[in-house]
Amino acid sequence: MKRPTIADIAKAAGVSKGAVSYALNGRPGVAESTRERILEIARSLGWAPSSAARALSDGRAGAIGLIVDRPARVLAAEPYFMQLIAGIETALADGPFALLLQVTDDPEAELATYRRWWAERRVDGVLIVDLRIGDPRVPLLAELGLPAVVLGRPEDGDRLPCVWTDDGAAMTEVLHYLAALNHRDVVRVAGPAGFVHTRTRTAAFDAAAAALDLNARTVHTDYSDEEAAVAVRRVLTAARRPTAMVFDNDVMAIAALGVAQELGLSVPGQLSIVAWDDSALCRLVRPALTAVSRPIPKHGEEAVRLLLSVLAGEAAADVRTTQPVLVPRASTAVRH
Repeated sequence: MKRPTIADIAKAAGVSKGAVSYALNGRPGVAESTRERILEIARSLGWAPSSAARALSDGRAGAIGLIVDRPARVLAAEPYFMQLIAGIETALADGPFALLLQVTDDPEAELATYRRWWAERRVDGVLIVDLRIGDPRVPLLAELGLPAVVLGRPEDGDRLPCVWTDDGAAMTEVLHYLAALNHRDVVRVAGPAGFVHTRTRTAAFDAAAAALDLNARTVHTDYSDEEAAVAVRRVLTAARRPTAMVFDNDVMAIAALGVAQELGLSVPGQLSIVAWDDSALCRLVRPALTAVSRPIPKHGEEAVRLLLSVLAGEAAADVRTTQPVLVPRASTAVRH
């Protein structure tokens, strides 16, 4: 998809490139009616000011983009993204590329940001997180011709290169571990159902529960401690209370500790808890949380390396990082 230029606007408006330049830069030299017509044509063509003057001599912007579409209150409390960004910055250190980070509050704003980055030549490529089922970002990036790498396993048919780890196998291991501790009633508190990684974990959770003949179910939240606390309170005050709970991030697991204390339930005596991602928070709370440890900074590093190889015109092969590891701690115990 060709980026519109001043020449394209001049042709559509039937004026000179000089007149277009005057109009776009707010300079005198064109009639006001002509200026308004030029600006309207520029908007309709999707034109935006270019940052090419700041680009490197090879025409690159010298930046890769990352957009995180999460509510600010969730992002501020979630260690995952801090670990991920640390890995990205490690890979970019001392190199010619910088990270351009944008936080948005809805999917449409994210799509608009990609269009603006492309139009303004702000980034050379992007990293994609939280891939969604039927994700509209995939066809948009293909249309724009903006190189991209996904952190996570894409859906079948998606052709974007990716860096991934086997969340399904990790979830299966968690269920087998809890079954070995004699837990038969398990509830998982997950993130949004529309994320591909949520669906992958849910499929593995359901399959393992069926194979082990467990009474298990999943409830969905937005990853925040507030929504997790509400969900856990409902689960733990129901007629049939689970003896174990699995959480899709560490923030929600820590919120569950507070709810259990509020309800007078001991952890792990009456409730075992397993967290995901194993940040420092899991090791610092008491009892320390059993957790699935993933190489999150390594994901960031590998994603940058893969994207830079794509930008260099090299063949892009998916990268599978090391398998997640279940780290047992004091928040899980045998159910007597």
